[in-house]
Amino acid sequence: MTDFRPCILIPTYNNPATIRSVVERVRRHLAEVLVIDDCSAAEGRQAVEALARDGLAHTHRREQNGGKGAAVKTGFEVAHRLGFTHALQVDADGQHALDDIPRFLEAARQRPESLVLGAPVFDDTVPKSRLKARQITIFWTNLETGGKVIEDPMCGFRVYPLKAALAAGASGDRMDFDPEIAVRMVWDRVPVVNLPTKVRYLSAEEGGVSHFKMFRDNALISWMHTRLVAAGMVRWVLGLFGWRRKARA
Repeated sequence: MTDFRPCILIPTYNNPATIRSVVERVRRHLAEVLVIDDCSAAEGRQAVEALARDGLAHTHRREQNGGKGAAVKTGFEVAHRLGFTHALQVDADGQHALDDIPRFLEAARQRPESLVLGAPVFDDTVPKSRLKARQITIFWTNLETGGKVIEDPMCGFRVYPLKAALAAGASGDRMDFDPEIAVRMVWDRVPVVNLPTKVRYLSAEEGGVSHFKMFRDNALISWMHTRLVAAGMVRWVLGLFGWRRKARA
């Protein structure tokens, strides 16, 4: 790949207190920003519209709320249409270490065929329940990929090569999306680069908004891993017979 034209992709849903600050901060490192509004309520919608009006970002509004994964997949399609080759995904709530953007972009520039994944380094703001759930997901992801290829499948700070991301065909639309697409891209033989990055959970007073629904999203993630483990077993069996057909769940 000789062409490298990245953008920052920010999915947002009701983040009026943080979205402008995040966009302004990422623009210090890359001016091309795409914000996907997943059908926010009035205040969030107006904050995104103001970004477009002020020339700070390309924006696209989904007419129906579909979840983070749905917003990111819409972002892939819009970014590809705009001529970008890569999308650096950043959460809209300000929890990521945005000063690491140059390091992530340079890794993608050096290895443009690769999926660059953030390996989070948490401080004491991380909820203990989220840490335990993450450890379970890491266990299943290692099983699905046949080893420790992906250090952390849940971190939303990552760089996608867009053609490979679109081809992966991840079906998850909510919090199950991040781990699913990473596993499917590994199955598609996309190389992975894991980069450590600090992650801080913001309080409600700081504008932090969690859209993680404990029962619903844990159920979706559990079902996603069930499908991927089953598909992985089929792939393994087919591989024994030398068949290259890609198993789908």
